[in-house]
Amino acid sequence: MKLHKESKGTLIVAILFIAFIGTISIYYLQLWSLVILIPLLIMLGLIFWFFRVPTRAILDHTENVIAPVDGKVVMIKEVFEDEVLKANCIQVSIFMSPLNVHICRYPVSGEVIYKKYHPGKYLVAWHEKSSTENERTTVAVNSLTNHQVVFRQIAGYVARRIVFYCNVQDTAKAGHEFGFIKFGSRMDVFLPLDTEILCKIGDKTKGGLDVIARLRD
Repeated sequence: MKLHKESKGTLIVAILFIAFIGTISIYYLQLWSLVILIPLLIMLGLIFWFFRVPTRAILDHTENVIAPVDGKVVMIKEVFEDEVLKANCIQVSIFMSPLNVHICRYPVSGEVIYKKYHPGKYLVAWHEKSSTENERTTVAVNSLTNHQVVFRQIAGYVARRIVFYCNVQDTAKAGHEFGFIKFGSRMDVFLPLDTEILCKIGDKTKGGLDVIARLRD
């Protein structure tokens, strides 16, 4: 199983912690050490699962808006986006549980025109206020259809590290990685009002594969 590059630090800490606890447990508890070691090994397995990198055939897209993450659609509503668009738009929010792949992908192809990191709180990621109050990043792309599409990585109650690798003037390719969030989080996508929405609340998404909307050319 291929692991994401962001797994390195977490795995080193986890393995050292398990080795330390295991050594102490075996020395002092002997047979009872299994009671402690088995849950720790299960936890290590879950960390490996969290940082997995699935193999996915990413296609080229022009009008299509691609699911940026694996997760569940929890919100589709008209909102006023006041950071970049400064206009009403459609917000599609996808919540990621700790069991989902947390690779963040471009939802559209085009050129990166904006990026910014915002420090903030750690409300539960499905809370509506997390979009504006939690630690988050904002990225905007001028799409191949000449629409400005904004998307936002949002840290959750457990997530404490957001990374994004894109820079202004980078070429964005729908479905390809631009960042990563560690442990439980949310991704918001802000689309023009005339966008054709192809997903509904409750849908499960596969990042880089599922088409969640279509821009009007």
